Amino acid sequence: MVIDIHAHGCLPGGNHKVSESLLLKAIEKYDITKVYISNLLAIFPTIEQVDEANSLVYDFKKAHPDKIGGFVYISPEHENSVEVLKKGIEEQGFEGVKIWISEYCDSPKMDKIAEKTIEYGVPMLIHSFHKSRNQTGKESVGKNVRELAKRFPELKIIMAHLGGNPYNGIPMIRDCKNVWVDLSCTMFHSDYVDYTVENIGSERILFGTDMVGPYLNNVGKVLHANISDHEKDLIFYKNALKILDTSFRL
Repeated sequence: MVIDIHAHGCLPGGNHKVSESLLLKAIEKYDITKVYISNLLAIFPTIEQVDEANSLVYDFKKAHPDKIGGFVYISPEHENSVEVLKKGIEEQGFEGVKIWISEYCDSPKMDKIAEKTIEYGVPMLIHSFHKSRNQTGKESVGKNVRELAKRFPELKIIMAHLGGNPYNGIPMIRDCKNVWVDLSCTMFHSDYVDYTVENIGSERILFGTDMVGPYLNNVGKVLHANISDHEKDLIFYKNALKILDTSFRL
């Protein structure tokens, strides 16, 4: 079994029909059990763009409910962010919340979103990517995730991309038991999985691809890591089943 916790049906400048077709082909070719997606149409989206992004995910998951799940995309600077969250969970049946780069994740604007997410018991997937230069928009890094996690210890957080650079991101959240990490789009060094397991354990690592990016590169990082088969199973699907269970509370 393989659960991809982090993928996309459309990215800025992309064509959602092409992306969705590629996702379905990858699911069939590589026997992926389920893929959880969000759509991102702009770095600083309008209210209308957020609504369109979530509507596209809803339509896609409705057409393929056994294979596609969804995370409702929230832009914290919008006054209707909590209403968007409520609609996504209660009406559209999304299984989590997605925060991208329109606002730092530890901004006070996140507080009401975090509180509502805790109430629903769903995870919050946060883009986090430390770069040597030229961070994009208000792009969170490990220290931002840490601040949010400490402020809301009952919030189930997924720090995406191992924080971009795990040597920066992982130490920041090592002692935050409410923070998991995903492996998506971290393709730079072969020891990233080993390093992360050594530092936070295999129980807090989730499989993700950032598809429609390369699937094989991401699965290969796990298959060739120096960890046990049990730990690989935790990463590939068992940890995802746990964090997606709304009855699981911290």
